Amino acid sequence: MAQAANADRIAEYLGNGLQLPVSITSLKESYQGAHPYPHIVVEDLFPKDLLQGVYREIPPMESSNWVHHDDDHQNKFGLRSSLALSEKGTQLASILHSPAFLYFLSEVTGIWGLLPDPYLQGAGYSVMPIGAKFDVHIDRKTDYVTGLRRRLALIVYLNEDWRPEYGGQLELWNKEGTKCEAVVQPTFNNMVLFEVADGNYHGNPNPIACPPGRTRNSFMVYYHTVPSEGQVGTDLLSSVFAPSFYKKKFRLRTFMRDWTPPVIFRAVNRIRSKSATS
Repeated sequence: MAQAANADRIAEYLGNGLQLPVSITSLKESYQGAHPYPHIVVEDLFPKDLLQGVYREIPPMESSNWVHHDDDHQNKFGLRSSLALSEKGTQLASILHSPAFLYFLSEVTGIWGLLPDPYLQGAGYSVMPIGAKFDVHIDRKTDYVTGLRRRLALIVYLNEDWRPEYGGQLELWNKEGTKCEAVVQPTFNNMVLFEVADGNYHGNPNPIACPPGRTRNSFMVYYHTVPSEGQVGTDLLSSVFAPSFYKKKFRLRTFMRDWTPPVIFRAVNRIRSKSATS
């Protein structure tokens, strides 16, 4: 009873217009009982006008605020630095990093001592243009800069009027990385929370098929803990792709990258990216 009372108190402290659909205790039960591994999807948690403002503030794709991850396994744009956030983006990040929200996450997941990442290393805005994908993988478990251990990933989707046929669904796969077991729709104000751990395969393996002029947009944060003794230097330092996506295959794009002068290859990529997002 004391634990339930504590959870209710945390729900009161969340504030900021957040609307929990059920009790924190119910969310905890859903998270821990989820298949294929602990996760929850919460709809309409954040104020609509806040997320609409966050979407409107996404920097132009041609700006220097982006890192373009582009290889055989992925094609997406990630925010280079949290300094690129404007008013609404900063407000959302502040909520996600607030003490009340950290306590909320700990109550739901059972992971205590969570640390936020105000620098948004590998997080922040994520934009996927037409044809983009991110093969099924396990997230790296160590922050490059701080050495902290990644424990949770949280994604808030920013896509209004998004249809299933547009693709971009987040797929959660089994521990062997051989089969999709759950699907999360990237619709506006859907929040998904899952644990970063061995065997927690996930990704967006099906290319985006939205109408021209649109992109699949999300806002992501990671949460960390201090590594336990023996974990320092042993956790994954890069993503690990599922076996079916790791096999070497001949691809024209790979051939072009290997045999085209880098300056020409980068120029072609920039033109292709601008065309996909215009």
